[in-house]
Amino acid sequence: SSSSSSSSSFSHPHAVPAASHSASSTGAHPTSGDIKIQNVVATCSLQCKVDQRLLCQKARNAEYNPKRFAAVIMRIREPKSTALIFGSGKVVVLGAKSEAESRIAARKYAKIVQMCEHPHVKWKDFKVNNMVGVANCNFPIRLEGLVLSHAKFSSYEPELFPGLIYRLAKPKLVLLIFVSGKIVMTGAKTVNDMHVAFEKMYPVLVEHKKEVLSTLDMPSKHGAAENGGKGKTLALTAGPSGKGGQGR
Repeated sequence: SSSSSSSSSFSHPHAVPAASHSASSTGAHPTSGDIKIQNVVATCSLQCKVDQRLLCQKARNAEYNPKRFAAVIMRIREPKSTALIFGSGKVVVLGAKSEAESRIAARKYAKIVQMCEHPHVKWKDFKVNNMVGVANCNFPIRLEGLVLSHAKFSSYEPELFPGLIYRLAKPKLVLLIFVSGKIVMTGAKTVNDMHVAFEKMYPVLVEHKKEVLSTLDMPSKHGAAENGGKGKTLALTAGPSGKGGQGR
């Protein structure tokens, strides 16, 4: 029954009005626009074979150790990124903070290879394979309750990893949910995928919000004595048999 209820909430992400009301009472509702892209992984093709040793000799910002890794590792500062350039002409671009930056970086790497005695280079087939983003719910989450009610989609083993792993079917991506309320999203192909995923998950996370008791709500061992005779609130929370009543 838990899996069926969870799937229905995902097909109707705004079908939990009570949860959204409780979220607004805790403070500002974080929006999907608050997601920060940490890494974009993209690929492209140079449409020709690459002489990796020649490339490493001609380019100052490149390193190549075939015994350790089969690609030339090249870095540029603007946009800050790293490229893995294979002999087949395939290029993997890592570290950009947006799809636009990744596209610009890929074009720059292609131009650098072309200038290093590879005149037949043609930049083609650019594709984003993975995006990593970070969001925050701004409240702590009961991960134990979440994994029980959504066992079909999630796994949580705190002895091995402190976060809950949630596999979302549509859009297809993985969320790492931490007790602090921080969420790391990976596997997305577009920024919109992350926005949709966050809007779907937020009501579910509100349902599993961890309530934090303030010190004023907790009974005290010494009652009014700690407050100099002004501890009526503590005396009431301690109950009629508590020591708080002795200070009146």
